[in-house]
Parts: sequence; C-alpha cells; structure tokens
Amino acid sequence: MPKHYRPPGKKKEGNAAKYMTRTQALKHLQVNLNLFRRLCIIKGVFPREPKKKIKGNHHTYYHVKDIAFLQHEPLLEKFREIKTYRKKVTKAKAKKNEELARLLLTRQPSYKLDRLIRERYPTFVDALRDLDDCLTMVHLFAVLPATDRENLEVKLVHNCRRLSHEWQAYISRTHSLRKVFVSVKGIYYQAEVEGQKITWLTPHALQQVMTNDVDFGVMLTFLEFYETLLAFVNLKLYHSVNVKYPPILDPRLEALAADLYALSRYIDASSKGLAVKPQAIGSSNSESNANEESDLRLSQLQHQLPSNEPGALMHLVVNEEDEDDEEKKACKKLFKGMKFFLSREVPRESLLFVIPSFGGVVSWEGEVAPFKEDNETITHQIVDKASQGHLYLSREYIQPQWIYDCVNARIILPTDNYMVGRIPPPHLSPFVDNEAEGYVPDYAETIKRLQAAARSEVVPLPGVGKDDLEDPQSLLAEGFMSRAEAAEADERKKKMIVLEKQYHDELRMELKGVRTDDEKVDMDDDDNDDREEPRLDDATNQTTDENADMGTVLMSRKKRKLYEAMKISQKRKKAGVERLKERKKKLEN
Repeated sequence: MPKHYRPPGKKKEGNAAKYMTRTQALKHLQVNLNLFRRLCIIKGVFPREPKKKIKGNHHTYYHVKDIAFLQHEPLLEKFREIKTYRKKVTKAKAKKNEELARLLLTRQPSYKLDRLIRERYPTFVDALRDLDDCLTMVHLFAVLPATDRENLEVKLVHNCRRLSHEWQAYISRTHSLRKVFVSVKGIYYQAEVEGQKITWLTPHALQQVMTNDVDFGVMLTFLEFYETLLAFVNLKLYHSVNVKYPPILDPRLEALAADLYALSRYIDASSKGLAVKPQAIGSSNSESNANEESDLRLSQLQHQLPSNEPGALMHLVVNEEDEDDEEKKACKKLFKGMKFFLSREVPRESLLFVIPSFGGVVSWEGEVAPFKEDNETITHQIVDKASQGHLYLSREYIQPQWIYDCVNARIILPTDNYMVGRIPPPHLSPFVDNEAEGYVPDYAETIKRLQAAARSEVVPLPGVGKDDLEDPQSLLAEGFMSRAEAAEADERKKKMIVLEKQYHDELRMELKGVRTDDEKVDMDDDDNDDREEPRLDDATNQTTDENADMGTVLMSRKKRKLYEAMKISQKRKKAGVERLKERKKKLEN
C-alpha cells in the first residue's frame, strides 16, 4: 500500500476540496436560490472558474471560503427572521384579521447595509473605483416609471433621482467633468474625483418601456446596495466642500422639477455661508469664493500666531486656483463670460449639468428660471428646430451638439457648422484613441488645428508632413523664421544629414562583417552594396519568421488560441480602417 494512500470519500483534495457547486452551496447554507443570489450580490461573492471542474462544465462553482464567509454573515439570520415574520402577516390576512395584519406590518424588522459598505470598501478611493456601475444603475432607475408589476415603488424612483442630482450638483460645482459623448444608448459622462476617473451612462429623457427580458429582482438587489454606497459617497464629497448633507432644498423648486438648480443654489450658499438668493446656475465667482475663504481662514488663525510677525500668515493663504491642475483650470474657464438659454426641445437636464461644469451661466423657459428669454445679456441660445418665433441679433442660435464638442475639444469651436437648420459635423467620441485605431477622421484633424491655433502652435496642413515643417526654407517662406536663422538651420541640417549617412554606412559595414568575416568590405563600390542589402534583408526576415514560428510552437494550446484570436482581431481592425479609407475616397470622388 502506498504511503499516502487514502480510501475514496475519506478526505477531499485539490479542486474538490476548494470548490463546491451552487446546489451544494444552497444545501450547505439551507437557503433558497433567491436568497442566495441576494446574499452574493450584497457581500460581493462571485462564481469562480476552477482549472478542473469536478462535477462537469454545466455547473456553477463557488469557493469554499466564500460560502463560509456567507455562512457567518449576520444578515443571513436577519433575512430568516424577516421571512418568518412575513409568514405571520400572511397567516393573519388568511384569517381575515386585518387589524393584526396592519399591526404586524408596522412592526416589521428592518436592516441596514452600512456595515457592509465599510467592510467592502475600507478606503474612500476603493469606493470611487467601484462607482461606475453604481451611477449607471441609479441614473437608469431614476427615469423608470413606478409600476407594481416589477415592485418599482414611487419612493424608490424618487430616491434614485435625488441621489443622481446630488452627484451631478457636486461634479458641476467642483468642475470635475471631463468628457461627454451622446450615443444611441444614452449620454456617457466621465468625471475625475480624487484622482479617479469615473464613467457612467445616463438614459435619454424619453418614455422608458418595461420589458419582460430583464430580471428586475436581481437588479433591485443591486440597486439596494448601490443606493447605500452612493449615499455614503455623496456624504463624504459634500463634507469635503463644507456643505451639510443631506441638503435642504427649496420646496417650490422641487415642486417645479428644478432639483438640480435647487442643489446648485444650496451648495453655493452653503460654501459661502450665506443665505440662498435667486441667481443663475454657475454664476458663482470662484475667485471671490477663494478670497472669502482665505479671509475666513486668516481671521480664525490670527490669534494663534505672535502679533510681532507681520508676514506670519502669508504662508497660510492658499488660493484654490493654485491648487487646481491645468486641466481643471481649462474646464473652469471654457464657457466663462457666456450666458446660455435653453429652448424647450433640447435635453435640459444634460445641458444644465454640463454648462455650469465648465463655467457657463444657463437658464431655461419656466417659472423659476434665473432669467427670461428676452434678457439682452444672453450670448447663445440652444435650439433644435429650424423655425423660431422671435430672433435676437445679439445672440447666436446653435444646436446642442456644439456644447458637447466644445467640452471634448476644450476650446470654443466656430459656430458656423452648428447653426440652426444645418447638418452638424460628426460627433466624435472622446473615449476613442484615433491614433491607436489607425484612422483619424477629417473633423478630428480640423479640431487639432484649431487647438494648436488656440495654443499659438504651428501644425501641418492636410497633405503636409512634419518634415515640411522642419525645413528651414519652408519656415522662411511662411514668415516663421528670419533669413539668418534659416541659413544657420540649413547648415545644421546638412551636417546632420552627413552624420546620419556616415552612421548608416558604418552600421552596414558592421552587419556585412558579421555575415562574412573573410570578405573585405569596400564602401566605394555601390553596386556591391546594392547586391548585399537585399540578401541581408531576406535573411533578417527569414530569421524573424522562424523566431515567430518557434515562439508559437512553444506556446500552450490556450495561449496559442489566444494569440491567433489577437491576430484575427488585428486583421479585422486593419480591414475596417481600409474600408473607411475606401469610403472616404469614394465620397471625395
């Protein structure tokens, strides 16, 4: 008998001891499938993929330690208690004892997920990293209709709407928004908070249709956790800007569905320590806020320092603008000094969120609007229909896409292509790297030239390469360089060309010397060079192909399949780029 022999069934080893199927987990925890899914979602337990699946490929596997983690969760006993209590309510209703059933419903046990938030996210940065799906889910349920069929209560929808507006108000107040893209699915936003990039998707302001293909029970469980998480995040963010949470809003503004405007007024007033006064969204002056906060800091710390040091407080004065990075400063000043008015047909909530985030002042058509349409100080009116009743000559009428394109380009684009009645330019995604994709649209090149012009840089025109810009004669003809400077640059360029040619000749000699040791290299014989170079290139290509084949042979089957899939995807990507170029040529012809 072998030394380490164990009879079958005595003790499990390997994957059989580390993993168990979902059915085994349900029996181990003594819960049903719905409660098990709820526990896994709340605790953050997900299925695993063992290397060797003991029970077969058609089973879902969980780690044994994860199941033990769920077994010791106090919420498991709380859920069992709630289930038992609901049986009492059902029994009272079956006996037609309505008074007892009503009394039991008022005493129903409840639970909170605060402890789990602190358990899953030890630091605030961890919570921000996991906020993408949370924001997308909350913004989705904020626009869904309340229905009894899917257990979507009015209170739940209102809470999601409140949380989403609180998040947007903070992002707008701190100018943390970075990218916006309008797609068929909805509007993509990306903000930068505490050094973390957070991307979320908001649906369009349309009537949402409820389908039967979605399991709302699972989504509501996720939403229950995400509501608590977003409330914690909003609390931390609001306290970081010295604003009380939860905010107390104007009931008149809430009744007229101007929650975002009410939150903006509340944050501005709380940060200044003043009473709320009617004003336009985004009209707060960041410089005055910084000066007021600095004065307040000085007055609070005056008694702590000796009076005989006149410059003792100077090192404590910190300006907010000095603390901001260059990108945030650019976002603050993008729409500075501009006043926008929104017509009825444009997406109001999205523009009310985007324009103040980049320093603009915005109003709309309504009872509680900051200013009316006939205000003479309005610089831009955003419309989305060709026919307008009364036109003001002191303002420009533009389409909503102009706002989003300016935000992504970080410059004020010309409004000629975005005028009412014209087909606007293509709306380019800021999340796509055109250089990595291999195809740069024409409008992206136009935006690059406009950005360079805003920075007073020289960029090549279409059909002109960087070598043309480096040519001193071209710069002299364009007026960017004087004649003396052009002559010096021309001499330097000739010297660099001679040195570069000498370097290539020496490198070619070394390569030939490695190939044939006994051969005497003659650099003056150009024909011999021309005969040697192709053979050297062929040998190099052959060696490269052999190395690539050898590397593929040494790979495992899984890695080889993955490598082949990567090559296929690269070929498809290249074919897509070629297809786009062919279409472009056809359109030009």
